[in-house]
Amino acid sequence: FIAFGSFTQFNGKLANRIAKLTSKGELDTTFNPNQTGADSTIKGVLVQSDGKLLVAGNFTKYNGASVKRLVRLNSNGTIDTSFNVGTGFNYMVYSIALQPDGKIIAAGSFTSYKGAAVKKVIRLQPNGDVDTSFAIGTNPDNTPNLLLLQPDGKLLVAGDFSTFNGVAANKLIRLNTDGSVDSSFSVGTGFDGNIYALTLQNDNKILVGGAFSNYKGRT
Repeated sequence: FIAFGSFTQFNGKLANRIAKLTSKGELDTTFNPNQTGADSTIKGVLVQSDGKLLVAGNFTKYNGASVKRLVRLNSNGTIDTSFNVGTGFNYMVYSIALQPDGKIIAAGSFTSYKGAAVKKVIRLQPNGDVDTSFAIGTNPDNTPNLLLLQPDGKLLVAGDFSTFNGVAANKLIRLNTDGSVDSSFSVGTGFDGNIYALTLQNDNKILVGGAFSNYKGRT
């Protein structure tokens, strides 16, 4: 099990924002031994098929190294230096998604990556470079903070926005594989409160949870 968040200890032992637990719930001391971990909140962790971990959040350092808001770890918790984020993101990464081809999608309040202006949703190559084939158009009018990748490669994006690339999309939108808006998915007037959870059923219907009490005018 991988636990992450804003904690600094687990069971009285140092575990800065991330810890690996055994099946018995004990701290796995082979993960990140004698290291300092993240210096601020971790918002998301994904485990790749090779056992490496993608870690995103509001941290600017991991184990003392400058890795602003995104880092890839080896299975033992050390930094994977083959993944290069350069100067990283200027603001928080709230959510990440991992495609089967190893490409990484990130969403958050950031407006730059590696010193270049970017939108609030970006796709990276497996080595940390920007994937320029993914373009979302104009910025959403507020922060996207939740991603869910569908089996067909389309991407559900939720957040505190009301428009996305100039399209009305109150709190939820679906993007095509190139980042364009999927016009076949329409939320109409959308949700009247924030979305905090998304998941897919086996039939690919979408379950949505959050602080809303109204969707498309229906309570």
